[in-house]
Amino acid sequence: MKQQPVIQVALADDHILLRNALASLIDRFEDCKVVIQASDGKDLAAKISKGDLPDVVLLDLNMPDMNGFETATWLRDHYPAIHVLMLTMYDSELTLIRLLQAGVKGFLKKDIHPNELHYAIRSVIENGYYYSHNATGKLLNLFRSNTDSSSILRKKMLTEIEIRFLQLSCGELTYKEIAKEMTLNPRGVDNLRDNLFTKLEVKSRVGLAMFAIRHGLVSI
Repeated sequence: MKQQPVIQVALADDHILLRNALASLIDRFEDCKVVIQASDGKDLAAKISKGDLPDVVLLDLNMPDMNGFETATWLRDHYPAIHVLMLTMYDSELTLIRLLQAGVKGFLKKDIHPNELHYAIRSVIENGYYYSHNATGKLLNLFRSNTDSSSILRKKMLTEIEIRFLQLSCGELTYKEIAKEMTLNPRGVDNLRDNLFTKLEVKSRVGLAMFAIRHGLVSI
């Protein structure tokens, strides 16, 4: 029987103990080898740019310098042949949609069984994607026959401006300071905030922050 080629894997996670444990686990798979370990997206980009391209990249969603979304987008734009799997505890519809937009080919919860991790790596190589039953169910839920799917998608999706505003709202800046940071006039920020109150069905800045944290838009 012809031996399967070894899958070259890269890891990016800012938690060194978890990253090392994950690398040791993957190296025990007979058809996989970890060739790059990075502390964040910026570190990964620097190492990949040297020319040693992996087949699969496993990204942590929350990293301090170039998070999972930003890193996946960079990989999509610069190395589209690399398959990206995202490790995350967030699996809301909004998070999954944003990851799909960033070119992610599969989602993995951090508490999965090692056999599922191995299957996911092989699946993304052989089929081009990997989605767990849970992730598939959440995505299919957006297109249920008894709902207006386009309306649901509009509600679930956020623009980059809205996402940036949500991220800044989780800090200590005043709305006036947020307007300056985003190069918007104060009235524009007021309109952005009020529209998000309606869109996300929240009533306060605390509600905006809780939404951002719950959907993995900011790290805590």
